[in-house]
Amino acid sequence: MRNSSLALTLAVLLLSGAAGGAAPLPKGFVYLRDVDPSIAQDIRYAGAHNFLGRPADGYGAAECVLAQPAAAALKQAQDKLAAQNLLLIVWDCYRPARAVRDFVRWTENPDQQTKTEFFPHIDKTQLVPLGYIAARSKHSRGATVDVGLIPIGAPTGSTAKPVSCDRPKGERFDDGTLDFGSGYDCFDPIANLDNAEVGEPAADNRQRLSALMQSVGFKPYAMEWWHFELRDAPFASEFDFEILPR
Repeated sequence: MRNSSLALTLAVLLLSGAAGGAAPLPKGFVYLRDVDPSIAQDIRYAGAHNFLGRPADGYGAAECVLAQPAAAALKQAQDKLAAQNLLLIVWDCYRPARAVRDFVRWTENPDQQTKTEFFPHIDKTQLVPLGYIAARSKHSRGATVDVGLIPIGAPTGSTAKPVSCDRPKGERFDDGTLDFGSGYDCFDPIANLDNAEVGEPAADNRQRLSALMQSVGFKPYAMEWWHFELRDAPFASEFDFEILPR
């Protein structure tokens, strides 16, 4: 009986282990790493280097999760970059609706710890009215991405002290990208796609990125050079499942 009981216990443990780990994604969603592991990922809202200064609600893992057609389109974009010694880098993909609500709540509290880097010239209470933070985000539909371009082998994740995101490349946070004229998530007019104040190299890189993304089915967003939405997005409603490890 003892051996039978032990065998039963081991069987239960094995089955539990097989069923453990991350919950399955909703039908139609994939992990980008499973589609194209060569695309760089620096999922900012899963860590502390973002305008919140902490992980956002719903980001239980630093993983890019997307609707399958959006992930396939990013792979197409990366394939186009293969001969240019460049990689896509993604900063945000699917965003749980709870994170969107977290962002809005953050704009309503007086904390200013990340102002120097991310919103140096704008009152945080104005970030929703001005359109820098959405009360409802298309990221939550799984087909909107925040992306940039990095040279292959470029280091990312500098630990330099906070510097205004509108400072020139070499002074602001070094995210390893080509020069796009501002840092990622820079809540400032300089981040507008067609801002005339950025230098020619940055303006050219913005248009290069925009042309690439449009060629694989995404459309740009005028206020943010890094933000792209798949034109034929498969889902019209928002999701709120947590991002978990693969």
